[in-house]
Amino acid sequence: MHPPVRLPASLRRSNLSRRSALGMISSAALTVSLLHTLPLSAEVPRPEKARRILFLGDSITYAGTWVAWVETWFRRQYPEASTEFINLGLPSETVSGLSEPGHAGGSFPRPDLHERLGRALDQVKPDLVIANYGMNDGIYFPYSDERANRHYDGLRRLHAASVAAKADIIHLTPPTFDPLPLRGKTLPAGRDSYPNPFEGYDDVLHRYSQWLLAQRQNGWTVGDVHGPMATHLANRRKSDPAYVLAGDGVHPGPVGHWIMARELLRVWGAPNSIVDAESPDAFLDSHPKGRQIADLVTRRQNLLRDAWLSSVGHQRPGMGKGKPLPEATAEAQKLLTEIRTLTGR
Repeated sequence: MHPPVRLPASLRRSNLSRRSALGMISSAALTVSLLHTLPLSAEVPRPEKARRILFLGDSITYAGTWVAWVETWFRRQYPEASTEFINLGLPSETVSGLSEPGHAGGSFPRPDLHERLGRALDQVKPDLVIANYGMNDGIYFPYSDERANRHYDGLRRLHAASVAAKADIIHLTPPTFDPLPLRGKTLPAGRDSYPNPFEGYDDVLHRYSQWLLAQRQNGWTVGDVHGPMATHLANRRKSDPAYVLAGDGVHPGPVGHWIMARELLRVWGAPNSIVDAESPDAFLDSHPKGRQIADLVTRRQNLLRDAWLSSVGHQRPGMGKGKPLPEATAEAQKLLTEIRTLTGR
């Protein structure tokens, strides 16, 4: 396992300037090529061999843009396949079971994936699980071994539960946290409490990513999201110091979701014309009906997501109630017929 990268001194200052924010992103990017030398895994689980693919994660997965683009690629690549893509991302969720004091104004603690994982696996019965956790798991505090070990233990439990349910699993490293758009709203190291995020929180996610990438040596299939996002930010900020992937520092916009999607597609061996693209435009426009297909896939995923979340159940307040699963499934089948018409099959 590669040693963790030390925080740049600039991250230990109370005021994080644009220059120090760029330095933080660049530091994370420096180790990307080294981490990519680790083998992906002995055998990559293939999507076309799965009957159902279950996506698990937090609000970034729940938003679903990256998941929809992955399915859009799949529908174009395997138009006759009956594989189901089921997004069960849940806002605020962690795999560690941790929650910061006063989360959501003290109205509720962060939900723990493991409270619903058994039900999700039992009901969905996936052949393949795609998991993306980490952003919330360090609860926006500075790094600590205790919190890190809770995160790692949660990932091990998720992995073991998936295997026990006879499902393959692909893990993705967490997206980047960016303090730049939160200037004046983040806090420096050395405090007892963090009612606002720690300014160097991306270093925590970088360490979590290093640990997860190292699990390839234990036979895990791991795709790297964090490294490519950090590299993209560092490169773009050379010419545009104000460039951001996430307007709130946490939730990526379209380009960030595209990087997440393409890195999973890289795991599945998608061509360079896709996985080297910096935005989704070339991919969407490479088919005459590409954007229409993506829109239908998104509608279908959102319909099934809300129905499945309601069916499986969870402890996150404020979520809309989905349609009854049989009704949603029937509507989803009609949408799939439209998608197949557009793909020419």
